[in-house]
Amino acid sequence: MWINIFSLLFAALFGGLLAFRFKTSKRFSFTHVLTFAGAYLFAITIVHVIPELFSQTTSPIKAGIFVLVGFYFQQILEYLTAGVEHGHMHHPHGEHQHNLGMALSLLVGLTIHSFLEGTLLGHPTEIASGNSFPLLMGIVLHKIPAAFAMMTVLICQYHQPKWPLIFLFVFALASPFGVYFSETVNLSESSGEILFALVSGSFLHISTTIVFEGSPQHKFNLSRIGVSLLGAAIAVLAQLLL
Repeated sequence: MWINIFSLLFAALFGGLLAFRFKTSKRFSFTHVLTFAGAYLFAITIVHVIPELFSQTTSPIKAGIFVLVGFYFQQILEYLTAGVEHGHMHHPHGEHQHNLGMALSLLVGLTIHSFLEGTLLGHPTEIASGNSFPLLMGIVLHKIPAAFAMMTVLICQYHQPKWPLIFLFVFALASPFGVYFSETVNLSESSGEILFALVSGSFLHISTTIVFEGSPQHKFNLSRIGVSLLGAAIAVLAQLLL
């Protein structure tokens, strides 16, 4: 549990603090990093998360329904975050909208999402199988650019680093708290299964959005496809070998 907690905490803080290093840059592109992370997360969801869910469930139809609910719930969260969890650095609800409401909206959406993904790492079957490392790496790879993007937006909102750093700290604690909650709270089998399915759907939404959203010109991009295939291949190998 503690390895998961510290890894998630470090990933969020590292990605967020990195934004201060590049705050003077007009644009810092994480395109290939995002593509790799999205492909890795998508592959882990397909070969690890969903098979585990359906192998443990007593009602595959019910599990499938909650995967769909999680998928669309993530879409609702994106109204609050404007896709920052994908590493997007555009400003939610309009450019340069300097108000606390916008920042709180962003924080609430990202915190809910981060808490839910943390609960997946604390799932009892993960502990039993001893094979949570590939999934942990998928979450870490996705969290670093998400934290970077969040801080890029917040730094534009505030001239002083106080509030961005406070928001980063809250965001960084969300996933570790999700891990702790999932491992220590005695959820019923049905409740744990629903939570697992919801996060599975959320992962599907995030990873497919990253991997399959086109370039602005909608052109074929060989390097992007190559990075995507590499991320998926490494995820499959990690699942098979670790």
